[in-house]
Amino acid sequence: MIAPARLAAYEVLVAVSAGHADLASALASSRDRLRDERDRALVSEIATGVQRWRGPLDHLIREAAGRPLRRLDPEVLEILRLSAYQLLYLTRVPVSAAVDDAVSLTKKIVKRSASGLVNAVLRALSRNRGRLSLPARPEQPDRPEHREAAIEYLSVTLSHPRWLATRWLDRLGFDQAEAWMRFNNVQAPLTLRTNRLRTDVDALRAGLEALGVHAKRGRFAPDALVIDHGGPPPPRDAFTGDFLVQDEASQLVTLLVGPQPGPRLLDTCAAPGGKTTAFAVALSKEGLIVACDVRERRMRLLQRTVGLLGATRVRLVQADASVPLPFSGGFDTVVVDAPCSGLGTLRRDPDIRWRREEADLARMAAAALTMLDHAADQVRPGGRLIYATCSSEPEENEQVANRFLERATGFAPVNARLAHPSLPAEAVDERGHLRTTPAPLGLESFFGAVFERRAAA
Repeated sequence: MIAPARLAAYEVLVAVSAGHADLASALASSRDRLRDERDRALVSEIATGVQRWRGPLDHLIREAAGRPLRRLDPEVLEILRLSAYQLLYLTRVPVSAAVDDAVSLTKKIVKRSASGLVNAVLRALSRNRGRLSLPARPEQPDRPEHREAAIEYLSVTLSHPRWLATRWLDRLGFDQAEAWMRFNNVQAPLTLRTNRLRTDVDALRAGLEALGVHAKRGRFAPDALVIDHGGPPPPRDAFTGDFLVQDEASQLVTLLVGPQPGPRLLDTCAAPGGKTTAFAVALSKEGLIVACDVRERRMRLLQRTVGLLGATRVRLVQADASVPLPFSGGFDTVVVDAPCSGLGTLRRDPDIRWRREEADLARMAAAALTMLDHAADQVRPGGRLIYATCSSEPEENEQVANRFLERATGFAPVNARLAHPSLPAEAVDERGHLRTTPAPLGLESFFGAVFERRAAA
């Protein structure tokens, strides 16, 4: 009998590779079908690990199979990936169990004739675990004659797509690119944002500690609590509505609206609602947030988050920021947390690196600029416009901000350090943009720019 966790991991990987779901959604769906918490944890470990280490896994599978990956059935490739990950990265998994399940899964899902190949490849990987060959780190990686070796090392051994490895090598230099990729390949800590509509950081921390959940204050975001790695997570039903799982860099973006953003705030791309509910904390008692998103599914997610955290001064409107918005303007603050490549969150979302192409950047930047133009129409004179992404790439970040200012002559840039006193100086770059990075901050890569509409003459 095939172990339920391995079958579920296979289904998750197939859904992600086929583009039917992202990793987080596919894992959430798999959890609903598994009763045993240990199986749920193993599915997450396998599926996330395969996405994180797909570069070396594919390289080793190709060598062991003696053929290009494109000549393997997609289903066979996913079985090999999840089984090779268990053999090479999960030392507690017995070799026989991983190989036998892989062969049985191949017979069940694909065809009996492919099971021989699967068995041979996995046995070869198992026999050679101590002497597997991956591209080595060049001794002088910055020398032009070692450029190809540097790209091979970054893309294969450090498991990032070749186009991204090349781009980061050219823009950042070898040492910084290598450090960033190593950062992306380490498990991210579980970070909570305290919901100050219901409690405060010290009270939440004390409550967690009473249940044996050890947490420490975040380094930068005032409402952040980081759960100690290796310890128990917060119980699912405890502290309902008292916190939200939210990356610390994302929490810093929410500070850009300022400690008193004005009574009328428009959040144009609001789902899943983490930032929206953070804005609600800063709002005055008479204030109102209008939160929008374009799809029904995302609106349901937004509604659930707003309801759970008790953000009663939020009104939901289904609207598309890629076309003129159905409002009459007059908002004190308008936020565009734009859909983007997500390349700044590869530590938390390792599948994104394989789901993106370099051509996506220009397309997403153009869409973000259009949304920014439409959002600008809703800002009152003297009001502020916030643009944010979770991208590491300049096309989606400062280049969009610069292009907006070139065409929106009624707006002026505002230094992010002036937006909120709690924003750390080291998270603001020389242009006045919020910019979080793995080095030196140890955070995912987020970007934020603030613009102010000049008052009417």
